[in-house]
Amino acid sequence: MKFIKSQEWLMNHLNDTNVRIVDCRFELGKPDAGKEVYSKSHIPGAIYFDLEDDLSDIPTEHGGRHPLPDLHQLKVKLQKAGIDSASKVIAYDSGEGSYAARFWWLLTYMGHTNVFILDGGFSKWVEDGNEVSEVIPILEETIFTMNPQVDMLATFEEVKNIVQNSSAILIDSRAKNRYLGIEEPIDKKPGHIPGALNIVWEEGFANGSWKSAEEQRERFSHLDPTKPIIVYCGSGVTATPNYIALIESGFTNVKLYAGSYSDWVSYQENPVELGEKQ
Repeated sequence: MKFIKSQEWLMNHLNDTNVRIVDCRFELGKPDAGKEVYSKSHIPGAIYFDLEDDLSDIPTEHGGRHPLPDLHQLKVKLQKAGIDSASKVIAYDSGEGSYAARFWWLLTYMGHTNVFILDGGFSKWVEDGNEVSEVIPILEETIFTMNPQVDMLATFEEVKNIVQNSSAILIDSRAKNRYLGIEEPIDKKPGHIPGALNIVWEEGFANGSWKSAEEQRERFSHLDPTKPIIVYCGSGVTATPNYIALIESGFTNVKLYAGSYSDWVSYQENPVELGEKQ
């Protein structure tokens, strides 16, 4: 997996001057939990980026529960974290992969090509007996140059058009029961965007690690590689591991619908489907 780095890799590059480590731990429903665990213990040299404070904007009527952040504000935060265009950035979360993947997607969307995810996250780092720290690093401010990759992002209007003309593949990354509409603990309506397939993001992992590129290709082997693909989830976070897995599998025309299902159902007139795709 090109974008996934092993624990051993980080151990061997922990003190490299061009390596920047980003802690993305977060717990839905407990917005301060990530900050708290970071302050007590983190990988040495890691800077904390919070899903809601740093990697999302404030929710409004539309745009989903985790709207994309203002890129210029995120750029300032990256610069204060000592990240510039030459930095090799490695992000981690507790090990689930989705919060680090959100950071990976955002940095890649901003045009940074040297960003990776730590396989197994902080849980495996501790399990392996590696060094941890309470010291919050102070890094020299840098200049980060943005080059937004607009083709990585699908707009609401684009998704509406796809629902009407089936011009692309829609992938719903959520748990099966939410996709089917059997349960919906968060959003306004149960179900999924009409025409979407269900490929659960967690199926890209095994035993706390990302599956290999070959295994990822097998997950998506039923998809037409000539058609554009748009991935979504509930709020644009857990779809990002599927985005990465698709890119690793050789798909080249992949976009994220960042507002995702929570944005789709914020428009009362939008239809939803229940059950399996017909």
